Amino acid sequence: MGAIDADAHVIETVQTWSYLEGYERRFTPQLLRQTFGDEILSNEGFAVRDFWMIEGRAFGKDRNVGTDTPQESREMLSVKARLAHMDELGIETQVLYPTLFLRPVVQEAERERALCKSYNRWMADLWRQGKGRLRWVAKPPLRLLEKAPFAIRDELAWAKDNGACGIFMRGLECERALGAPYFYPLWEMARDLDLPICIHSANGSFLHHDFFNEDTTFTKFKLAVVGAFHTLLEKEIPSKFPHVRWGFVEVSAQWVPYVLNDLADRFRRKGKSFPTDALTANHMWVACENTDDLPYVLSHAGEDCLMIGTDYGHHDPSSELNAIHLLRNDKRIAPATVSKILEVNPRKFYGLN
Repeated sequence: MGAIDADAHVIETVQTWSYLEGYERRFTPQLLRQTFGDEILSNEGFAVRDFWMIEGRAFGKDRNVGTDTPQESREMLSVKARLAHMDELGIETQVLYPTLFLRPVVQEAERERALCKSYNRWMADLWRQGKGRLRWVAKPPLRLLEKAPFAIRDELAWAKDNGACGIFMRGLECERALGAPYFYPLWEMARDLDLPICIHSANGSFLHHDFFNEDTTFTKFKLAVVGAFHTLLEKEIPSKFPHVRWGFVEVSAQWVPYVLNDLADRFRRKGKSFPTDALTANHMWVACENTDDLPYVLSHAGEDCLMIGTDYGHHDPSSELNAIHLLRNDKRIAPATVSKILEVNPRKFYGLN
């Protein structure tokens, strides 16, 4: 077995939307370039010039780009280059997450369906070129969940047949918390298709996202996912859907002991028992980071529920291109536990052979 990068990214390009067909082409995002006015800076401090325009909103194309990765690789202009860089980093397989969809992008259901479909087909083509080393999480058009759930099921089934190994979710979706019954049909699809729910550091609520300005990205992205973890357990959603796997990605794992302690106290006050192995009992996995106090986290989360990612292609507090090498050389953790975090646990969560 080799190391699994449980959280890597692609940067969308015009090629991403080239799969739109017929009437769907009217939904093609515009790519605009800023030529004057106040500059918006990327996470690395350079001026962002290119913007996607969707439903009258502008989204910086390169706002969160890590230039320690070659453009041809992070934008998937060359799959060969991506695979070669993975070899250098000691990575056998990457699980790919989007960039644009980390924030709320579209409110119109048909537009969302078209953009998700095109994105998923782009990813499927990359998977085929990657010869199994580039797996990906599918983006479902969630605004169709009540009116056309069959369309989502068909899309996810197609995605699984074409390399998808998970369902992409954000901490909040469709102006709802993930504990809402609105999502129950999706949890059933995940169960039937044996696809895990992959809740990434991201926010799909326009209301919540826009309430917080750019200086509070921790609150609107990270805490949305921590809150989703808490909500799902407090509402006992995993026990209602016992065959679904749940993952929480790019929010570190340092918070896990605190949230589990809070939940144990809440359950106790209600006269309910709370399992000491809550993650294992509820089929939950968390992506840790090299900066976590991993011995402390492991003492609460157990060694069977952690995995790790590089955040490949991005530049933010969770990015660590050498995460795999650093963990292999981490003297705080037993080699057998390291192997679980790098290989065994992500394979089990994502259902990789």
